[in-house]
Amino acid sequence: MSHPLIIQGGMGVAVSNWRLARSVSQLGHLGVISGTLLAVVFARRLQAGDPGGHMADAMAHFPVPAIADRVRAAFYVPGGKADDTPFKAVAMPGVQPSRALAELTVLANFVEVHLAKQGHTNPVGINLLEKIQVGTLASLYGAMLAGVDYVLMGAGIPREIPGVLDRFAAGQPAELGIDIVGAAPGADKTFARLAPADFFDGNAPQLRRPQFLAIVSSATLAITLAKKSTGKVDGFIVEGDLAGGHNAPPRGPLQLSAEGEPVYGPRDVPDLPKIAALGLPFWLAGAYAEPEKFAAARALGAAGVQIGTAFAFCEESAVRPELRREVCRLAKTGQARVFTDPLASPTGFPFKVVQMENTLSTVETYTARPRICDLGYLREAYARADGSIGYRCAAEPAEDFIRKQGDPTAPAGRKCLCNGLLATAGLPQVRANGSAEPPILTAGNDVSLLARFLPGDAESYTAADVVRYVLGASPAAPA
Repeated sequence: MSHPLIIQGGMGVAVSNWRLARSVSQLGHLGVISGTLLAVVFARRLQAGDPGGHMADAMAHFPVPAIADRVRAAFYVPGGKADDTPFKAVAMPGVQPSRALAELTVLANFVEVHLAKQGHTNPVGINLLEKIQVGTLASLYGAMLAGVDYVLMGAGIPREIPGVLDRFAAGQPAELGIDIVGAAPGADKTFARLAPADFFDGNAPQLRRPQFLAIVSSATLAITLAKKSTGKVDGFIVEGDLAGGHNAPPRGPLQLSAEGEPVYGPRDVPDLPKIAALGLPFWLAGAYAEPEKFAAARALGAAGVQIGTAFAFCEESAVRPELRREVCRLAKTGQARVFTDPLASPTGFPFKVVQMENTLSTVETYTARPRICDLGYLREAYARADGSIGYRCAAEPAEDFIRKQGDPTAPAGRKCLCNGLLATAGLPQVRANGSAEPPILTAGNDVSLLARFLPGDAESYTAADVVRYVLGASPAAPA
């Protein structure tokens, strides 16, 4: 079968939205939506009044109208809420979410994939994080109900996901093991479970199984997933440390540069011949939005490349327009810079942060923001002394985290990515004092090269400009 030459990265919270994914897929490549926090994104779009009516149009195609009606009644605000009114809260996810949260998550993922697939017949993918285990089952099932073609997953070892896709395709229940920090040796494994039949009064439909692409940073991980996953792995996205968002930690003891960034070395360079020897298609990711880099990837046997940063700041992405324009301005003036922050993410993974005024990248903005964890998608589950499961986040108030048996040193420097990334996508929560959550932007190291898409006085560019540039100087050999 043929494979896409370009995969558009699934970025941030709603940055890779349905508009961007649809645009890339219409161009004949693989558009990918970000599934991260989609339940919250969807609920806030409804409270914003559903401008353009796109959510309502997609909801009309959901196969269980009663679920769409319940979600609409809970969150839709005709005409949109007032700018100074906070968004209604969405329940924080846990090992076994409430029925209402499960329905919201299934519907949100259905809607995003459905909208991305309109106007063309090309594949669409969804990107999820293994680090966010709670909510994954409902996200996958909602996306599959809409006919998603690819599932991309990294930030961990997603060994169980292929088997989940197999079971959901057959209309069968699936379970996903949840990591519990501090669980007693020999304790029974904790599982999240979802039964498709529960949404269909006992008779779930059979669905087409999407292809599964694992995002890896080493041949060792690729080999493990190829041989030990619960089902078929269909390919790999091999991501280096130049990519935006979360990066895999360096192998071995963590060392920091003089600037405070993690130091990557020869051990962190993926062994591509070993990955190629698995006989599965692979794509290279991390600063590959160049004709020469694309050609080099193809010469190494890659099916193509994954591109994130260049698409993140194009007109179709959900990054707030004024933030996009400022990043492009910084790139044109040679001032665009990212910092690979070893502390920012509550997950413990290094996280790349664009350095910009009035965002969480500045000390002033970070220290002025009260520590609040009210979304909870990056919380870790931990075993309480009595054996029950609790949840904690290194970005919540430090005293709360420590009270929950957390490492007292962990909260230092942690940023609330959930709230910050929602703000980047134009959906910031409004706090009691009237202030809005500040944004946080992530990008790969090649953010400084965005100027190549901005000739002359141009202040913006499109997804088509990215594709044209990457492929224009390189022959697109058949996959």
